[in-house]
Amino acid sequence: MFLRICHLYPDLMNIYGDRGNVIALQKRSQWRGIETEVIQATVGRSYDFRQFDIVFFGGAQDKEQKLVCADLQSASQELQTRQGDSLRMAVEDGAVVLGICGGYQLLGEYFRTGEGEVLPGLGIFDAYTVAGNRRMIGDVVVESPFFPGAPQKTLVGFENHSGQTFLRNGLQPIGRAVIGNGNNGQDRFEGAVYKNAFGSYLHGSLLPKNPWFADLLIERALERKYGDKVELASLEDDLEILAHDSASKRAATRPRLAT
Repeated sequence: MFLRICHLYPDLMNIYGDRGNVIALQKRSQWRGIETEVIQATVGRSYDFRQFDIVFFGGAQDKEQKLVCADLQSASQELQTRQGDSLRMAVEDGAVVLGICGGYQLLGEYFRTGEGEVLPGLGIFDAYTVAGNRRMIGDVVVESPFFPGAPQKTLVGFENHSGQTFLRNGLQPIGRAVIGNGNNGQDRFEGAVYKNAFGSYLHGSLLPKNPWFADLLIERALERKYGDKVELASLEDDLEILAHDSASKRAATRPRLAT
């Protein structure tokens, strides 16, 4: 088996060690005998994202987001479509996508900055983001229904964002923040899910401390590519679980959101 992984704008969208998510996908695949290839997608290049099995899109500051937004909106003569349209078509085709923080925001309808500038998103998620007047920082624990067979049923990570993301029309979140702010600090939702595309505010990196999430992405990518139900071989995740539990205990010092 073989997986092609695209790391979107690693030179611009790689804050708080987000590239660790790509490393986790690589290693957890390779430890099971699944070969991988990682392509780094940069500004000014054209890509048919349907050719990738997994696309990762990290976070950044507003300045870098503006550069990336312009590139995604640019026309590709080679593909005869916009870069962003190529990624949207890949999602509709079942490609696995994970967007973190700034990447997550640009997968929605738009991001309105603190200066009032509107950065158009890709519209993959039926959601929008507006800059808030406070920064939401700290460890987060999220209860999620996506990992019923995992040794832990939660996701842990670190949030650092002033953008507030709101989901529309029943768009499914990844879960509910029981500690921390999640999407906006109001409705307790964290992240968004559409088909095999996932968005989240959780840095940390997210996947090394939540290996069941990494495995879910790998499984879905393999099932799309090979057409059969996939059950990954188990790995010894003692260290990963220890890291998860340590982050969860640290998060417990934050006030819990009201129910």
